[in-house]
Amino acid sequence: MRIMAMTDEHAVRVLEIYRLGIEGGHATFETATPDWERFVASRPAAHRFVAVDESPGDENAGTVLGWVACGRVSDREVYAGVVEHSVYLDPAARGRGIGKALLGALIESTEAAGIWTVQSGIFPENTASLALHAACGFRTVGIRERVGRHHGVWRDVVLVERRSLTVI
Repeated sequence: MRIMAMTDEHAVRVLEIYRLGIEGGHATFETATPDWERFVASRPAAHRFVAVDESPGDENAGTVLGWVACGRVSDREVYAGVVEHSVYLDPAARGRGIGKALLGALIESTEAAGIWTVQSGIFPENTASLALHAACGFRTVGIRERVGRHHGVWRDVVLVERRSLTVI
């Protein structure tokens, strides 16, 4: 597996993985997959990565297995160093360290850009994502109770963040 910058050539597979996450019901409040233009509009290219299968002799070599991307939480200058991210894996690729590698690439790129906080909101039922984030140095800030409706049901979100130790 290789981590690389997400480009337009990855669009179909990235959006397919996003669609699978949406359909799973515990990854996002989104209910429909956006088109590529809308997807990339709020996610700076410098902080978008994919994990690509590079297994020798594997018919799936070159296939995107997962992705990570982030966007600013606010246009206010005081929050210039705070981003919110998403990380998605193909369900068949889970449990192979891909999420950890993707988050590592994101952390490296955001810190190089002077970003001091990477955060995300995770449904409490998404225990795999919560465990992944904890393993990557994220801490739980709190639970935002009934923060939004998803398919007509109020949902809580666990707010997690990782504060940079190098960007001060």
